[in-house]
Amino acid sequence: MLHYMNRQSFRYFRYDPTMPFDITITREFCAGHQLRLPDGALEPLHGHNWCVRVTASANHLDAMGCVMDFHDLEAQLDGILGPLNNRHLNELPPFNHDLNPSAENVAFHIGRSLRFPEGVQLRQVTITEAPGCQATWRP
Repeated sequence: MLHYMNRQSFRYFRYDPTMPFDITITREFCAGHQLRLPDGALEPLHGHNWCVRVTASANHLDAMGCVMDFHDLEAQLDGILGPLNNRHLNELPPFNHDLNPSAENVAFHIGRSLRFPEGVQLRQVTITEAPGCQATWRP
């Protein structure tokens, strides 16, 4: 067990492998979209440099002392984002029929496409569509 002492306050902190932990990865992709408006019209086609942050959590660390391998999570996310990159989202499933390609629905699509090892859960997917404009999906 790792012990840490803050010399100024003489407080002890104990590391406990059963404490909950989160990990977060960040990726970017470029894509255009047109939201379908309530009257059935489409907004003008425009694009974004989308930023995607995925956070996974576990109540217990694995045998290596990790929530999960960062590289495994990155590879999964890259596999999901690859087909979206430099594309018109409205032309791709699930945005061509089922989902309006809003930032919220992009976060939902990414989150429901991820798979995790036993004991690891998706905490949230956050999409930044433009500076100051974020959407977060929490399952």
